[in-house]
Amino acid sequence: MTQIVYDGSYEGWLTAVFEIYEYKLKGIVFAKEEISNTLLFSNSHFVTTNGEKANRVLNGLQQRLSHHGFNNIYFAFLSELEKIEEILFRFVEYAFASPINIEGDLSRIEVSNVKKAAHLTGKESHRMKAFVRFKLTKDNLYYAIVDPDCDVLPIIEQHFKNRYSDQRWLIYDSKRKYGIYYDLENVSTVEMQFESNASSSFLAEINDENEEFFQNLWRNYFCSVNIESRKNTKLHIKHMPKRYWKNLTEKIPNLNKR
Repeated sequence: MTQIVYDGSYEGWLTAVFEIYEYKLKGIVFAKEEISNTLLFSNSHFVTTNGEKANRVLNGLQQRLSHHGFNNIYFAFLSELEKIEEILFRFVEYAFASPINIEGDLSRIEVSNVKKAAHLTGKESHRMKAFVRFKLTKDNLYYAIVDPDCDVLPIIEQHFKNRYSDQRWLIYDSKRKYGIYYDLENVSTVEMQFESNASSSFLAEINDENEEFFQNLWRNYFCSVNIESRKNTKLHIKHMPKRYWKNLTEKIPNLNKR
């Protein structure tokens, strides 16, 4: 058994795939950065991310898959499901070995699992586009804190860049401890420590003085458009799962309400 140790990035994983073929490695298990204690006695191969090697794998996959199937590999990787790297490698291995497109062969577990993982990421990205709620700081930066099930920031950044092109904003993933920042021209990745349960006093210090007023306006609007007699809690939770509520302005109590 060979443990493949890489930096956790998509490009790093693609480099690892290239080197598995390059060095004819067998019995593959992936590990991010540090060696797993359960595999201390296995052989370990350390991967240094290499853009040229990663692109050669991508080019090979583009020739064997449809545009949708090609994108599914990236979406599946971002799902962060358990053992997704091994699942994806078996998918890639099957794709390279087959003379025909394999995307429709759902009898193969690696094909169906990649499809399911990609769907999960796609679904989560759509929800993030709908559920991100920005707050304004004193220095005119709009920020939002999220903690999605999948690592979706890389695939939602273009949506927010297009939609909010005239304002500076930061979307921070509290689960993965990084964010995407737009400076009116470009989107960049930033790493920082900012907890989703940050104290109200800290948020009061950085928020614009009118921020709470506008949040309360939004809460009141949300309440006013809800018709009590047509309330369907089960359907509401289906479309807006409770795990998102802690970051939704309309679900946070109006602090000024008596």
